[in-house]
Amino acid sequence: MKEAYLYEKLENERVHCLLCNHACLIKEGGKGICGVRENRSGTLTSLVYGKVIARHCDPIEKKPLFHFLPGTLSYSIATVGCNLSCVFCQNADISQMPSDHGSIMGEDMTPDQIVTEALDTRSATISYTYTEPTIYFELALDTARLAAAKGLKNVFVTNGYMTEQCLESIFPDLHAANVDLKSFSDKFYKEQCGAKLEPVLRTLETLNKMGVWLEVTTLLIPGLNDSPEELTELARFLAALDPNIPWHISRYHPTYRLTNIPSTPPESVRRARDLGYGAGLKYVYTGNLPGDEGEKTLCHNCGELLINRFGFHVTQNKIEENRCPNCDTEIPGVWNY
Repeated sequence: MKEAYLYEKLENERVHCLLCNHACLIKEGGKGICGVRENRSGTLTSLVYGKVIARHCDPIEKKPLFHFLPGTLSYSIATVGCNLSCVFCQNADISQMPSDHGSIMGEDMTPDQIVTEALDTRSATISYTYTEPTIYFELALDTARLAAAKGLKNVFVTNGYMTEQCLESIFPDLHAANVDLKSFSDKFYKEQCGAKLEPVLRTLETLNKMGVWLEVTTLLIPGLNDSPEELTELARFLAALDPNIPWHISRYHPTYRLTNIPSTPPESVRRARDLGYGAGLKYVYTGNLPGDEGEKTLCHNCGELLINRFGFHVTQNKIEENRCPNCDTEIPGVWNY
């Protein structure tokens, strides 16, 4: 057990959690929406500190990050739990374990052990992923500080529902993030995820302002978030924030509590990609379509093929000193470490 970060004590042994935008008020003996932060006699406690439910060495492309140290490995960890309740969650067996089964499982690991394993696997980064890193922020922050001191970069794969105070606490030891922008509809967020849109947009603005390398993913679900109007609005928001932000549009497959909707047609993903380019984004990618042209990185200025990919694997990388070898245009991203 570890005392949680980012909360304040109130009267009558209540606490106010300041970690994410649910801002839970928790009475003594209660838990936050995430199910892994518990009020014990007026002290907010993390129930998942050091309880690692998943750890793998992944290609950084799996996060997905296409403009951040391509071709490198990322040591990836998670604990159980999440602060959203998405009915289409791809990792519901671990993210929803506390809410669905009332249990918390995981292998005991210290931040030192995590960093040591990352170094032993020759990973360039540690990714806090699979579930929501915000809810195991104590472990993520302690690990990130040690990792940065050892020359490793830190990556959040996140729903973006954390507070600005949370991001300020880990800065400058957070180097990249892929944020799920699940929809551009508050109705979708409320009905499908148990959350709101505006805090996620605020997080994107904060990360961009901080200089954390940012990429965005949208899981395209037929009939729920795939209208041309909504996708255009979403893409225009990103382009206004920074046209260099890579946008990943992923194909949905039925899972968890949303099994009545079929997989996304590949042409819908490609159509969304075209809308992204039309809105002014320079780099838009298709996901869950191995071998698709939309996996490749082309120079936004001259169209030269810069990075060839198949699935999560880089087969060719022609970027030299952050520039296109054909026209010498600077290519946005973090290419060396």
